[in-house]
Amino acid sequence: MEIKKTQAAIEAILFTMGNSVEAEKIAKAIEQDTQTTEKLIHDMMDRYLEEDRGIQIIELDHCYQLCTKREYYETLIRIAKQPQKIVLTDVLLETLSIVAYKQPVTRLEIEKIRGVKSDHAVNKLVEYNLIKELGRLDAPGRPLLFGTTEEFLRHFGVQSLEDLPVINPMQVEDFKSEAEEEIQMKLQV
Repeated sequence: MEIKKTQAAIEAILFTMGNSVEAEKIAKAIEQDTQTTEKLIHDMMDRYLEEDRGIQIIELDHCYQLCTKREYYETLIRIAKQPQKIVLTDVLLETLSIVAYKQPVTRLEIEKIRGVKSDHAVNKLVEYNLIKELGRLDAPGRPLLFGTTEEFLRHFGVQSLEDLPVINPMQVEDFKSEAEEEIQMKLQV
C-alpha cells in the first residue's frame, strides 16, 4: 500500500473510531509494524499542523485520536449551541489531584487525605469522565478503586501521567504547615 493510501486508511480509522486507538491495533489494521505506523501518524500530525487544518491527531499514552483543534472551540460552540462545559471547583480539583497522583485510590483514601467526605466530588468527576472505576481493592468490603481517564489527559493537555508536574517536597511541607495553621485557627474560634 502506498504511503498516501496508508495514511488515508489511518485517517479513516481514527475518524470512524472517535476515541483514541492503540498504535498496535492501527498497525494490524493497515498491515504494518508499530514503529512504521507511528512514524506515518507523526508525519500526518506534522502535515496537519503545516496545512493549518481544523483537525489534529493527538497522542495519549501510545494511543492516537483525531480531534478538532482548540482554537476552533468558539466556532464549535456556536454550532453545538449547548456544549457541556466542565466547571472544576476547588473541591473537584483537589479530589482530582489526589486521584491523579495516588491512583489507583479508594474513596476512603481520598477522604482520609482531604479530611472530609468526598462522595459528591468523586461522583461529579466520574460524571465528567475525568476519573473512572478501575476495579475493586482486594480488602474487606471490596472498595472501588479510581483512576484518571483519557479525557483527563486530553483536558489537561498531557500525553501520559508521567507528564504531570512533579511536586516539590518543600512545597508539600509548606502545604502541611499551612493546613495545620488553618486547623489551629479554626479550633481557636
